[in-house]
Amino acid sequence: MLLHRIFATFAFAVACTMVAVSPASARECQPQVRDGWVRLGPAGMPMMAGFGRIENSCAKPMTITGASSPAFESAQLHETRLVDGVNRMRHLPELRIAPDGVAVLKPGGMHLMLMQPHAPLKAGSRVVVSFQLAGGGELLGEFEVRRPDAL
Repeated sequence: MLLHRIFATFAFAVACTMVAVSPASARECQPQVRDGWVRLGPAGMPMMAGFGRIENSCAKPMTITGASSPAFESAQLHETRLVDGVNRMRHLPELRIAPDGVAVLKPGGMHLMLMQPHAPLKAGSRVVVSFQLAGGGELLGEFEVRRPDAL
């Protein structure tokens, strides 16, 4: 009987540990990129801007330290701010998102600067952006290319 209790206790502890680290639990905490879109610029324009929402449903803050995309030579997080009556854009070296927080990338605020597309893009096509995370790892987002008149 004692052996049965020890085995039952061990089995319960293992089951609890498996639930705590199960892939389903990890997925619930996976940050998400939602409603991503890229504003299509005039033909030959070397820069485009990307927008959307980055949601952190985790109990810990997350920090984005960079971005890249196979569709562009470079990608960076930027922020536009009104300084002395003039809109100024600056590179954001990192973006911290609080637990259960959201970063909104929108025209006139934080956004992605996507520079030098490797090939011409068409409205309706999709590009992937990889966000590098502090501590390692990445967050992938899909962004739909849209014409400015379709916004």
